[in-house]
Amino acid sequence: MNWAHLQKAPWLDTRAKFVAGTPTGGTLLDLGSSEGETLRHIAELRPDLQLFATDIAGYPERYPKNCQFHRGDLQREKLPWADASMSAITCMHLVEHLTDLTLLVQEVKRLLKPGGQVYFETPHPKSLTIASPKGKGAGTFTLNFYDDPTHVKPVAIGALAQLLRQDGLDIIKSGTSRNWIFAGSHLIYQFLPPSRQKYTARVHWLGWSACLVARRPQ
Repeated sequence: MNWAHLQKAPWLDTRAKFVAGTPTGGTLLDLGSSEGETLRHIAELRPDLQLFATDIAGYPERYPKNCQFHRGDLQREKLPWADASMSAITCMHLVEHLTDLTLLVQEVKRLLKPGGQVYFETPHPKSLTIASPKGKGAGTFTLNFYDDPTHVKPVAIGALAQLLRQDGLDIIKSGTSRNWIFAGSHLIYQFLPPSRQKYTARVHWLGWSACLVARRPQ
């Protein structure tokens, strides 16, 4: 889905709603940018933002034009950007891949401008009990938490909130991440053969991802 279509209704997607609230002409850093799908959506929704990205691997050739990329390990090394340089930070489906969140949380606090906000998203604990795709769909999509062999452990939103508070960040809100268009399409896709679209619709219908927004105090 092209997020340019959400510019007048960003509330239809939890991630888009957060990004839409970033100040005009601001700076946004995506932690764990992977192959860049989310970054490309962010650029579609907010072409005015200056984008930054980091990942231990990453595919910067797929990122939006002029996105500044740093390849680094968020468990072992600080990021190269200046203190209080980011208007917003997104961290989507990264924390469950890490064994230690200490440095990541410290870097979020350091990089955010006063009043800047961070958005975290991670699999909901319910993902531990959801059945894996079956038949031809087996191994093609992460429904059960451990379908992804790089997942280390679930991270409860309450535990993440405690870590952020300990570093001086204020918790703004938490809840479930959804794209309501995808969620609604589950009513049709549930009757169709296995496909990425079918499973994407299902996870949005189920509320598979939990999210949390925190802010650096002014």
